[in-house]
Amino acid sequence: MDRALLPQLSVFAVVARHGSFRAAARDLAIAPSAVTHAIASLEERLGIRLLARTTRSVALTEEGARLLERLRPALSEIDLAVEATI
Repeated sequence: MDRALLPQLSVFAVVARHGSFRAAARDLAIAPSAVTHAIASLEERLGIRLLARTTRSVALTEEGARLLERLRPALSEIDLAVEATI
């Protein structure tokens, strides 16, 4: 795995949880444009569309849902590892 993808994958998981780029940006304390850039870059690197966007909504694509399903346990493990060392 290209570890440079980890921050983008994390942003993707937050966007999916909130169903909103703006809400994800608030949660992550970053600019909405940074969220947009991270998702666009991730989709480009993976060569798939992860999120279906309209002017009013954000939803997971089939590919996005499959990726998120596999990512959630790994991201949870990372959170637990970090919390255990603090």
